[in-house]
Amino acid sequence: MTSPETSTPHPMTSAEELRKRALELQLLEMDRNDKIKAREAKKHADFVEDFFRKSIGEAERTVIKRLVMKAAADGKYEALIYSFPSTFCSDSGRAINNNLPGWQKTLQGKAKELLELFEAVARPQGYGLKAMIISFPDGMPGDVGFFLTWEPPVD
Repeated sequence: MTSPETSTPHPMTSAEELRKRALELQLLEMDRNDKIKAREAKKHADFVEDFFRKSIGEAERTVIKRLVMKAAADGKYEALIYSFPSTFCSDSGRAINNNLPGWQKTLQGKAKELLELFEAVARPQGYGLKAMIISFPDGMPGDVGFFLTWEPPVD
């Protein structure tokens, strides 16, 4: 029978082995991050393609109607019905951010189509449309939000 003093000590992992394992973990993390970035890039590319090449579909119209009805049921007088990157405006959102006349002319893709749909369908029914920058990452205009409004007129 061996005593604790005479037992063979467990060999300690070498510093080289620990460095190797740390490097392997770093490489796995880098690979994981690359896959996440690739997935996000594809998602963004698909969004851009959809924004500039496709029309507003019935599913989007249904979502907008639902947002408006929910806001009204909650006693609100406006609903955020659409958002998109300010870089999709021809001036990167400058006119919207500064509330300049003619900001509508900077719209492209689905945003322009949504404005046209608003002018044809919603404005004649008494609705209003506000556009504003809703995020400022790093202090720069981020996303534009379209708000459909139905506030009562001020007398």
